Amino acid sequence: MSVTSAATATAPAEATRAVVEEFLAARLAGDTGRLAGIFAERVDWMLAENPGVPWIRPRSTAAECAAQFTELAEHIVPEDARASVDVFLVDGADAVLTGRLSGTVRATGKSFEGPFALHLTVRGGRITRHHLYEDGLAIAEACTP
Repeated sequence: MSVTSAATATAPAEATRAVVEEFLAARLAGDTGRLAGIFAERVDWMLAENPGVPWIRPRSTAAECAAQFTELAEHIVPEDARASVDVFLVDGADAVLTGRLSGTVRATGKSFEGPFALHLTVRGGRITRHHLYEDGLAIAEACTP
């Protein structure tokens, strides 16, 4: 592979990394307007359905995806919400983040904690895929009175 080919191959990855970093910054700031602008109009959203968890439901539009973060904030004690990223891998249009998350559910006072993996795809400068894998059982148990 020539230097030019290597540089061309890394350009999409750099663009993907920049969008994902912007997503993480907007998420951390709780800026749903900015989040809505980061998501594509149609998003391949996957988060295992969990009827006992009020913020987990199917979503497909930029506005619905951005609203998930507001809904989550309404149900979680903000000072107890934590997420740490251990690995941030980028390959072209795809990014995978792994780490740990924890929080306390307001309604029950119960806490949850566990690993997560997030697979994002960026096309045209916007997130088109958001697949989150987390310990849904621990979160459901924390939501159960």
